[in-house]
Amino acid sequence: MTEAHPPHPLHPDTLAVREAVARSQYGENSEALYLTSGYVQPSAAAAAARFAGEEEGFTYGRYGNPTVASFEKRLAAMEGTEACISTASGMSAILMMCMGLLKAGDHVVCSQSMFGSTIKLIGSDLAKFGVESSFVPQTDVAAWAAAVRPNTKLLFAETPTNPLTEVCDIRALADIAHAAGALLAVDNCFATPALQRPVQWGADIIMHSGTKYLDGQGRVMAGALCASQQLITEKFLPVLKSAGMTLAPFNAWVVLKGLETLDIRMRAQSANALQLAQWLEKCGAVQRVFYPGLASHPQHALAMAQQSACGGAVLSFEVKAEGPDQARARAFHVLDCMQTLSLSTNLGDTKTLVAHPASTSHGRLTEAQRSAAGVTQGLVRVAVGLEHIDDITADLARGLDTF
Repeated sequence: MTEAHPPHPLHPDTLAVREAVARSQYGENSEALYLTSGYVQPSAAAAAARFAGEEEGFTYGRYGNPTVASFEKRLAAMEGTEACISTASGMSAILMMCMGLLKAGDHVVCSQSMFGSTIKLIGSDLAKFGVESSFVPQTDVAAWAAAVRPNTKLLFAETPTNPLTEVCDIRALADIAHAAGALLAVDNCFATPALQRPVQWGADIIMHSGTKYLDGQGRVMAGALCASQQLITEKFLPVLKSAGMTLAPFNAWVVLKGLETLDIRMRAQSANALQLAQWLEKCGAVQRVFYPGLASHPQHALAMAQQSACGGAVLSFEVKAEGPDQARARAFHVLDCMQTLSLSTNLGDTKTLVAHPASTSHGRLTEAQRSAAGVTQGLVRVAVGLEHIDDITADLARGLDTF
């Protein structure tokens, strides 16, 4: 008798297509979409056991759904974590994380270069409930270590950052967090598990805005936290059940299908981004380009080590100008001259999306906060899509060539 082969560990791009396919009794090849708010229970005893968490089974739409569960299992497999819990948006995922881990008197250390809404949520909104926070330079490991206090419970980094693509040393921050008895959370929206798996470098929690590259076509909102089964079950699931930041089944189904093409999209869009970054470095109207795939990027070597030798699909550049008023006017000119690319604050789409962070994604921050994050009035962010690179450069050249 031929001896059976042991199971072959699947690659992440295969997991993106094959993991957690939820099929009904009809055996459909594509994942089923379960649209229901409630579930009929087989008996009163089973219902009681399921609501008590003593028996597996779906009970209510706010607590779980087969389609949502498929998305969670697939993303966890791709990130290399034990479990995942999904939410209605990326920001609600951050809120769930903070509500699950923090209480009044606790302290969080964050990068000062994070997404504007993240800075406001942690630095202002949570402060109203007694949660303390410190914001430090993204790339200064010593500053992270110095900011840790006896009451520090969480370190939270975004790598690469939005919009300056700063890269942090995940392993170094994990060591700092764990030495203090804290957890390290990493926002992996820009790189995605196609390019970077923070758990391999010691991260405890990986946060996603599925609205971005996981969906990939700008269709729905979604968020997720990937972590250990213990964290998901004991810390985050109770918040979901009480607060109801639940991911809709349809949105879960859309992002689930988006994951199937994540790897090929990320690599193609990253290749476009590298070519665009190289072109912008040679453009006389551009002061500086921020992209991890460029040798000129301060954390280029670290990015290549952590990000599968690929720089991602987002870059930013500063226009040459004299003073903030002229810089803002020139940045607006570049945006208003575009005829092909889209002026949009979102990112992760197959379409190239261009934005002015200082007046949009970081517009709610104070000038001091924007300055600390390096977000100037002349900064333009480009989330590079799948258009032909010559058409992308030609559209940006309309404004850059006519200052």
